[in-house]
Amino acid sequence: NYEKRYSKFSQDFNVQKVCIIAWYNIVTMAKGTAQKMSTTSVSKRVLKETKNLYFKKILPVETGTQFNRFSQGQGPLNEFDFESNPMVLLVGPYSAGKTTFIEHLIGKKFPNSRVGPEPTTDKFIAVIDGAEECIVPGNALTVSKNQFNGLQKFGNGFLTRFEGSQVSGSEFLQNITVIDSPGILSGKKQTSRSYDYEEILDWFAQRADMIILLFDVQKTDISDEVAGAIKRLEKHSDKLRVALNKSDSVSHQHLMKVYGALLWSLGRIISTPEVTRVYIGSFWSEPLRNEDTQNLIETEMNDLLSELKALPKMGAVRKINDMVKRIRQIRVHAILLDRVRTEAPSMFGKGKKKVKLLDKLPHIFRNIMKEHGLAVGDFPDIAEFRRDLDANFSDLKTCPKLVKKEKRLLHLENALNVDIPNLLDELPGINSMGARQGDII
Repeated sequence: NYEKRYSKFSQDFNVQKVCIIAWYNIVTMAKGTAQKMSTTSVSKRVLKETKNLYFKKILPVETGTQFNRFSQGQGPLNEFDFESNPMVLLVGPYSAGKTTFIEHLIGKKFPNSRVGPEPTTDKFIAVIDGAEECIVPGNALTVSKNQFNGLQKFGNGFLTRFEGSQVSGSEFLQNITVIDSPGILSGKKQTSRSYDYEEILDWFAQRADMIILLFDVQKTDISDEVAGAIKRLEKHSDKLRVALNKSDSVSHQHLMKVYGALLWSLGRIISTPEVTRVYIGSFWSEPLRNEDTQNLIETEMNDLLSELKALPKMGAVRKINDMVKRIRQIRVHAILLDRVRTEAPSMFGKGKKKVKLLDKLPHIFRNIMKEHGLAVGDFPDIAEFRRDLDANFSDLKTCPKLVKKEKRLLHLENALNVDIPNLLDELPGINSMGARQGDII
């Protein structure tokens, strides 16, 4: 009898144990799902509030100071810039493996993709998620309700060289949009395009969440054209990642030499005190070919892919970060134009005095920096600002005046010091103390 009772007790206890474990797992999964849904809903709400902040407080100042007539503006933002998936921009010389890299990310080929040793991608291609696989022409894509509306301003010269490649069944594309760019050519071939390549590159770079600069391990020489594109991307260095592709095709010793040479070349172009990280990889569907470097390459590739997969989680933070940079640029732009207008000649000898005033721009920049306590990184490139100023205003007295300037600047300061830190406080795991002190993210 004792053995029977003990056996029955053991069975009952085991059943209860299994039930408790199952119940614990269900509760844990439910909490995780609820937390994930809660985080997603918070991010959406924060993005909506960021969008409202931009249209209510920032855009009026942006429009009033004609910010988007200057190189740094690149057109006003629209509602889809806040609601769209994170964007990844691929840039590099031709035959660096950009198209194959995208196919590796999305797990399949995409419509109109071509791969070869010669320049094959001759268009900017937006690889996007969709129900059916098809090609969407550039004109049709830019009039649809999406983040590409702003590209209409570049006209048919560019829109005939832009298209959307819609892909179905890719989990990666459900959360991230990828932009494949034409390979950078050398000499006149690069400058003979029907559009300004660097201006288009800058438009995408401003809106991208990550920019991947891809090099072929066998061709790391940086031409003047490639250097020009990298220089254009330098102001987005926080988003820039460099990848050395096809690294399994060379020996370990050769790979280290190429890696060091590329770092040295990049250091001459990108004027930052930090060394640019270069990821080593071989981004295609085939197995790695060199056992000596296999562990190193796999680790490096996993690091880059982990960064890419984390983009959707950090989407709200990234968009707020870009908004802060934009507000700072608008604030400096407004003060600069108001000062130029104040010092512009009003009567005789306007032409000569205008040239003298433009020559004084470095002095004006320094004075404004000291008077307002502004950071040098918030100021535009002097050469570009002078060119835009000369092109847009034949008479400098017509520059926008800061009517009720204290109120306009107060809106910008209030957005930087109050509104945006409050938005950051709503995001899980984000500390806005740095934002309140001016050290934004």
